[in-house]
Amino acid sequence: MAAETTAMFDATIRAMTVEDYPKLYALWMTIKGFSIRSIDDSEEGVRRFITRNPGISVVATLPEADEEKIVGAILCGHDGRRGCLYHVCVHPDYRLHGIGRAMVVHCMNALREEKINKVSLIAFTANDIGNAFWKEIGWTKREDLNYYDFTLNEKNIETFNR
Repeated sequence: MAAETTAMFDATIRAMTVEDYPKLYALWMTIKGFSIRSIDDSEEGVRRFITRNPGISVVATLPEADEEKIVGAILCGHDGRRGCLYHVCVHPDYRLHGIGRAMVVHCMNALREEKINKVSLIAFTANDIGNAFWKEIGWTKREDLNYYDFTLNEKNIETFNR
């Protein structure tokens, strides 16, 4: 899928690469309340994820001096049946300008090309900004199910930005 440009800030939405990891991690560290895992969200963990789901995860970039600045990102993948969005974020200085929406649309189109018919995501209940965003762009909050998880690797420690 080709890179796209948003009208706001001239942000470019393009496929994420493993070379983006240092800037991606720096972006994650700017997001208050963001949660990352020591193994899954390491450079190797992100490499594994985007290799399994090539071309579907995205970053939003802006030109900055001689390089590009990553101002948004989504880890996006699927299991052949359902798609899922992870770590959807836009740097606080660039929110409310269509970058998040443009990234979501890019991912949804990529999933459609993969013949995926349904997409899910998880948002922390305390994430007021994120929950308002998903409601605004037409996602449905599920009230009919419970989310469970089980940790297979206790070394995969979760850390929250405060």
